[in-house]
Amino acid sequence: MTGFKIDPQFVISDEQYLRNLFEATHALAKQKCLDTLGPHAQEFIRRSPFLCIGTQNMDGKADVSPRGDPAGFVRILDERTLAIPDRPGNNRLDSLVNILANPCVGLLFMIPGFDDTLRVNGRATLTTDPELLASMSVNGRVPKVAIVIEVSEVFIHCAKALRRSYLWNPEYFQDRREMPSLIKFILDETTGAPSAQEMRKIDDNLEEEYKRTLY
Repeated sequence: MTGFKIDPQFVISDEQYLRNLFEATHALAKQKCLDTLGPHAQEFIRRSPFLCIGTQNMDGKADVSPRGDPAGFVRILDERTLAIPDRPGNNRLDSLVNILANPCVGLLFMIPGFDDTLRVNGRATLTTDPELLASMSVNGRVPKVAIVIEVSEVFIHCAKALRRSYLWNPEYFQDRREMPSLIKFILDETTGAPSAQEMRKIDDNLEEEYKRTLY
């Protein structure tokens, strides 16, 4: 497969040219942007069991990482400050290392069954404050680090993307078994996967590890 290249004559490099392709945004889209967490935004966050956090390093290399826990896992410290526990993962630490280099982050909160989402932008700081971490413990396990967000922008995002994708509609759910497991996915495209029997053992071990190291 040959690499795709964009025809230079169709590259958009000017903001005004870009805006001329679209109708002007309506007043409500501008009005909805706030710099504090109002009561509705706070309630949305309390209900949310899942978010994605977008980060960048100093060179502009971007990363988006999912974070999830029981609803309300993100602590609302005040109307301009949030705290996210960092649970055990693969220890790549991509988001955390990016925050050390560039504190600007974007959050996207989702609630199962809701088609709208909540977007929060701000500046992040990593902390090991024992009192804060203790308040985020689950099953007696305390996170090693929390991400504290100083909020600069908050707004509700419309439902179009989730409605177009039918994300919550069971009629459009796909069978996970139609694609390889996480580990086979990796091995197939790197060192090569072992036999089907050996893969079953590896996949079973991963499920056991999930149970053992979730927190």
